[in-house]
Amino acid sequence: MIAMDFLEHLAQKGLIKDADSAAIMKEAAEKYAGDLDKTLIARGIQETDLTTEKAAFYTMPVRAIDPKKISFDILKYIPEDSARHYHFVPIGITDNVLEIGITDPANIDATDALQFITSKIGMPYKYFLISDTDFEAVLAMYKNLTGEVESAISDIDTEIGDVDTKDVVIESANPQDKLKPGEEEKIVEEAPIIKIVAVIIRHAVEGNASDIHIENTGEKVKVRFRVDGVLHTSLVLPENVYAGIVARIKILSKLRLDEKRKPQDGGFSTKIDNRKIDFRVSTFPAYYGEKVVMRILDSEKGVKKLDDLNLSPENLAMVRRAIAKPYGLILITGPTGSGKSTTLYSMLNELDSEKANIVSLEDPVEYHMPNINQSQVMPEIGYTFASGLRSILRQDPNIIMVGEIRDKETAQLAIQAALTGHLVLSTLHTNSAVGVIPRLVDMGVDPYLIAPTLVIAIAQRLAPIVCPDAKKEMPIDETTRAMIDKEFSDLPEEYRKTLSIGEKMYSVTPTAECPLGTRGRMAVFEMFEIDKAIQKIILTNPVEQEIYKAVRAKGMLTMKEDALLKALKGDISMQEVFGL
Repeated sequence: MIAMDFLEHLAQKGLIKDADSAAIMKEAAEKYAGDLDKTLIARGIQETDLTTEKAAFYTMPVRAIDPKKISFDILKYIPEDSARHYHFVPIGITDNVLEIGITDPANIDATDALQFITSKIGMPYKYFLISDTDFEAVLAMYKNLTGEVESAISDIDTEIGDVDTKDVVIESANPQDKLKPGEEEKIVEEAPIIKIVAVIIRHAVEGNASDIHIENTGEKVKVRFRVDGVLHTSLVLPENVYAGIVARIKILSKLRLDEKRKPQDGGFSTKIDNRKIDFRVSTFPAYYGEKVVMRILDSEKGVKKLDDLNLSPENLAMVRRAIAKPYGLILITGPTGSGKSTTLYSMLNELDSEKANIVSLEDPVEYHMPNINQSQVMPEIGYTFASGLRSILRQDPNIIMVGEIRDKETAQLAIQAALTGHLVLSTLHTNSAVGVIPRLVDMGVDPYLIAPTLVIAIAQRLAPIVCPDAKKEMPIDETTRAMIDKEFSDLPEEYRKTLSIGEKMYSVTPTAECPLGTRGRMAVFEMFEIDKAIQKIILTNPVEQEIYKAVRAKGMLTMKEDALLKALKGDISMQEVFGL
């Protein structure tokens, strides 16, 4: 029996007497639920001595822990329930190896569970023995989010039970009818439901999440945060609080409480740590009830400058030439969440809003910009991009920003505005920059109208940024070199020789400060200007293949190539290149 062998080891070290072993085992069983460590400490053995001897007995390294140095990202590798049940916790990452602190190396079930958990995340692990005190300190860190929520849930169990919508309305600390015009809602943590929503929102903002997803699975409520483009389950709540949470968010967003069969859109603002945060809220009827998604818009972060978009010098110069033109159409394309709005705002930020009348149509207005007339479309009352664009033209604009071209009518109006002396900026959904022209043709815009108006077509995606301390330099291997040569094989030599490829590349090694190896995202681009040669193709044969040949001959780099060059500099991981 391992416990008796360990007691014999302690007796040899003079920490207990040989004759005490049986009594210690009996006391552990009767008083401490079989916990031998607590029994020995109660008998006067110092915890540090006990941990040292346990490490010697099991021949494994020991680790003292400073909980302040363990980030919340590290804790995500081991679920709290598993950590609490098996008495092991994640304590760091070194050389891409997950370090695990464990209090009972003899627990075979814990070893099996850990092997299962780490196999799912695909990372090797290494054990360290830690004291019970350090284990409890790390375990307490899991409480940052769940502790507050669990406290509120216990209040709900006693005060509300199964939450009714009417109860939540009564409990609202700041009913909308008491707000002055323009005043934002301040989240007050009084009633339990209100506190749960406030805690979720605060932790999402503090964790740099871009979206909050709240969904009912029938047995529980999942709260997921999207951070750097990836969704993580951050909280699991009991099903009985779901109706109250949805009702509270609807109250904040000025949505109808009694409408649960149709999607609704709204929003609200609040202050967190003296920062004004805007939330765009969408509800969607699902099988077990409405799903809620909240987009977080932190206006304090401000609009990025063009210089901060990680554009190559050639692409930056191309964009500046485009926005300097007095009229024409600038189109940015990419899927939802690819940073198109950020790029549009950066362009608007560079324009002279004092001398020019700049008007925007958006759905929704994501960031408020001074000296720019921003308007939010409302399709439910007939105020669409198309109808709004007609009205804008009567407002004597110089520059028009249309959030998205979704249909033929909006596309034709944008083209007409560009033809009549306005600079129009907008977005479109295609997979590449060269796909912009065929897409406009497919929408019903005549090629003879596209040729003289389109100024520049831009496509972009977002890729995770590698943390500076997570970069590991290495020589370019033969496989990567062959991939690079193949990728640029059809680029004319005069442009290929200007590329700075070098002999080195970088791998990503997660660290304690940056457990995922990446933090934040940057855009990768492809773009081309419209010249007479492209105009001729638009008028004669506007298909992607012909357009690509023409712009490639002029040195255009694809998004994959832009990502490859950024990966070779260590800005993003090489893995991201293969996904484009």
